[in-house]
Amino acid sequence: MKNEIPPLPYTQTRSFLTVSLVELWERFGYYGMQALIVYYMVERLGFEDSRANLVWSAAAALIYVAPAIGGWVGDKVLGTKRSMAIGAMILTIGYALMAAPTENTWFLFSALGVVVVGNGLFKPNAATLVRKIYEGDDSKIDSAFTLYYMAVNVGSTVSMLATPWIKDAVNASTGSQLGWHAAFGVCSVGLVVGLFSVLLMRATIAHVGSLPDERPLEVGKLAAVLGGGALMVVASAFILEYQALARAFVYAAGLVVLGIFIHLIRKSQPSERAGLSAALVLTLQTVFFFIFYQQMSTSLSLFALRNVDLDFSVFGAHLWTWSPAQFQALNAIWIMVLSPVLAWVYTAAGRSGRDLSIAAKFALGFFSVALGFFAYGVAGRFAVNGLTSSWIMIIGYGLYSLGELLVSGLGLAMVARYVPSRMSGFMVGAYYVAVGISQYLGGLVANLASVPKDVVDPVQTLPIYASLFNKLGLGAVACTAIALAVLPLVRRLTATHNAHH
Repeated sequence: MKNEIPPLPYTQTRSFLTVSLVELWERFGYYGMQALIVYYMVERLGFEDSRANLVWSAAAALIYVAPAIGGWVGDKVLGTKRSMAIGAMILTIGYALMAAPTENTWFLFSALGVVVVGNGLFKPNAATLVRKIYEGDDSKIDSAFTLYYMAVNVGSTVSMLATPWIKDAVNASTGSQLGWHAAFGVCSVGLVVGLFSVLLMRATIAHVGSLPDERPLEVGKLAAVLGGGALMVVASAFILEYQALARAFVYAAGLVVLGIFIHLIRKSQPSERAGLSAALVLTLQTVFFFIFYQQMSTSLSLFALRNVDLDFSVFGAHLWTWSPAQFQALNAIWIMVLSPVLAWVYTAAGRSGRDLSIAAKFALGFFSVALGFFAYGVAGRFAVNGLTSSWIMIIGYGLYSLGELLVSGLGLAMVARYVPSRMSGFMVGAYYVAVGISQYLGGLVANLASVPKDVVDPVQTLPIYASLFNKLGLGAVACTAIALAVLPLVRRLTATHNAHH
């Protein structure tokens, strides 16, 4: 074996950087598409608000449900690293299909189905690799996942600012509607860059992965996964076309996840039960959070289109103007600003033995989300001709993003901390199913502010949105109260879990 090349040295940081980079580019593609998709359906395809909200929310649900299967494929069939790479390739194809200049809804729904399959293979396996890099080092897990979340938002910030600008620029220069498809095409290019980055840096993650990664690729298993993926694309297109089918699918997925949690808790070893029970309680809280989260690409997105002054000014001096879709980038910008601060706080608090529990961080997160939605609701009272200040969007998104970091940013860390290693890929998948269910429920909530097609006056649409945002604020206050109420239970479960580990 004298010709064997010695493996490159690696560190946790270098391995983490490799996975974070490919995740950054994958999120570039996903959020670049998300920034435009509801607008595309409403403005280009002529969908009613209610249909656009529910189609996108059903697609988001499928995109998050698919990792339950993808996590298992990574753990048991193809390998974690292989599944991540294949998922990225399939996502590249999905966004490329959306770049095709056609307004056929079945074509769009099929392209979204390809994105569902790609995300199902990519998402849980990328997160599992991060967990494996830091395995046995609990003190770094919260900080690592918070910084991982920041990497995600670097990609999404750039794409959510870029794709609306590309759409407008191409439409203006060509005098056509090709800008929509050019913007979707850019999302595909992002995935190609991500694939090249992981190819160049693959040596840094050579030591992590699942058992199938260590074996030669079995063509039969790959063919079975791709065949199953093709069937899933067809099923996804039908679910997006028929709303009753989507509703039935989401509710069935909810029952399945709950049943699986209960089964795993009952069948697990006594020493594992407390951790799994704590994970269940916190996952249920995460479901509530993502109902609020889904408003960003539905009701808040349409609010920016109809009731926000797009100009940023200070004391009458004009600074810049955004298109409505670009306001979604505020979420990612705030995440990047706040992530390193929170990561430092967690590490410092951990060193001094004063770190808040994940359950307490969840309660704080819901309270922050409540303040964010109340900011949007109150802003309606100071609107001029039905248009609220663009600065209110910055304030609201800031509070909302802090809440997201405290809840969603720690959701995966919660799985890493409480769930036994042998179940990690599957449980990350189950966590994403719970998130998917709440994305769809978020679409149903967004439809409380569905504006009829014949109502175009901002003065008339503003009260519809303000009413929804105030109700969401009250809902987040209720979630804060629930999170505080279950705090003693989670503390007890955590103490029992730690005593056995």
